Amino acid sequence: MSTLTATPGQTIGPFFHYALPFDGDRELVAPGTPGAVLLHGTVTDGAGAPLQDALVEIWQADPAGVVPQRTGSMRRDGHTFTGFGRSSTDITGRYTFTTLEPGSVDGGLPFFGVTVFARGLLNRLFTRAYLPLDGAEPDALLTSVGDRAGTLVVERDEHGLRFDVRLQGEGETVFLTYPGHS
Repeated sequence: MSTLTATPGQTIGPFFHYALPFDGDRELVAPGTPGAVLLHGTVTDGAGAPLQDALVEIWQADPAGVVPQRTGSMRRDGHTFTGFGRSSTDITGRYTFTTLEPGSVDGGLPFFGVTVFARGLLNRLFTRAYLPLDGAEPDALLTSVGDRAGTLVVERDEHGLRFDVRLQGEGETVFLTYPGHS
């Protein structure tokens, strides 16, 4: 009897724009809310071409550094901050979120947890988008990636906070793996 071996998953689609968006998905807070900031950027492939069919999710703490633990993160009521958002990219590979800047959790550097889904990926990708360090010491993760740490830090610009994601190639964003997850 032969031993069967696992085969990799296969992409089907992408169908992100049809099945995953929901009303208010990219608005963690309403535009104009005190303290609201625009988190935006582009998702590009290894050649630097924009991906118009990617999906970006963020998970974050609130400005006080408290990680929200509320049900109904996909139902926006206009006043409950759930710390979760989802944005599909447009034809130029651009995504946007209206949110609040995350605070420090347990004294660590403030960051957005970022997940990227895109064509050609067998599994989603995980990364972090740290707020600008502004003189703060890098944490263990930033230190461990050396000169690539810049791919994990957002930049302030005239629109808010910019975080670009490069899936591979020169300037590739650092992606994280978790034990037991592929």
